[in-house]
Order: sequence, then structure tokens, then C-alpha cells
Amino acid sequence: MPVLYYVRHGETDFNAEARLQGRRDTLLNSRGKRQAVECGGLLRELIARDGRRAEDFDYVASPLRRARETMEVLRATLGLDPPGYALDDRLMEISYGEWEGLTLPEIDASMPGLLFERERDKWDFAPPGGESYRQLADRVGAWYAAMTRDTVVAAHGGGVRVLMALFNVLPPDEATHAQILQGVVYVFSDGRMSRYA
Repeated sequence: MPVLYYVRHGETDFNAEARLQGRRDTLLNSRGKRQAVECGGLLRELIARDGRRAEDFDYVASPLRRARETMEVLRATLGLDPPGYALDDRLMEISYGEWEGLTLPEIDASMPGLLFERERDKWDFAPPGGESYRQLADRVGAWYAAMTRDTVVAAHGGGVRVLMALFNVLPPDEATHAQILQGVVYVFSDGRMSRYA
């Protein structure tokens, strides 16, 4: 199977405020832009280490702006034409439905008990109007199954979590609780995951 170089988008103000973003179309903040540049440098080093060229890879991003901004910075840092990449809706972040834009304390205050229910089975729990990690895994898994070349991706933390489950890096119930950092390149290859920061 193809090698996947996966970059979670850089920080947004929602991240800084610990608000669930989901499908909200937020922008990178200044720290997020710096993180994207840092990831571009990491990618350049990884590609050179493996004796490859930046042109040897496919490039695809989630259509949400924070992922597109990240991808364009990555490509510019690699010396590529910034807009020369594909978009795929299957890479969009998990939908949090009615919870989007809220912090966990705000959710707990307005919908008592639901966060506890979610923690009991985070893989299959869907927030009101949202989707579960299992549903996210179905669409990200379908996207990965269709890949034919080694690929650089700019997308979201939820995608890393479900790929960890799909690659058997962690069981699904543990993968949903994994901390996925910004400013890190996650490499999925041969059934393993490596992190570079």
C-alpha cells in the first residue's frame, strides 16, 4: 500500500480556545501558519532522507480552509506550486453537529450526561446531528483504499485517529482518545505509524 505523509492543519483560534471545529470553516492563526512552515521543512527532510523528490508524490487536502492553507504552505516550502493539489471531501473533519463551536464544559452544561455517554463508546457515539468515528473511518478508509501513489495529505486530527485504528496502530477505543498534535508529520507505512516533529 502507498506511504501516507499526513499533516494535521496548523492551529486555529478554535484550537487555541479548545472549541470543537468539525465542519466549521476556520482559518489558521499566526501560530498555525508557523506550524505549517515547520511541517514543510520536516517533509523536505524526510523526502530527501528517502532519496525522493517532492514531485514524486501526490498531494491532497480536505476542502476546509484550514487544511487548504496548510497544504499551500507545505507545497511552497517544498518549492512546489502552492495550488497544485487535489481536494477530497472524504478527508473533511468529523462532524460534531450541534456541538460545533462549543467547548466541552459548554456542551456538558447544555446537554448533561452526553459527554459521559460519548466517553463510554467514542468510536460509535455520534453527537446530535454529527457523526461517529466509525462513520469517519468508513469514508477515510474508502479514500485510502483508492490511493495508488505515495501521498502527502493536509487534513484533520480525526483522520489521524481513524487511520491509527485502520492500520492497527491502536485499537479503535484507544485511537479515539489519542492526542494528535499540530506541527507534526505522521507517516503511515507498512502497517506502522511514525511521528516526526
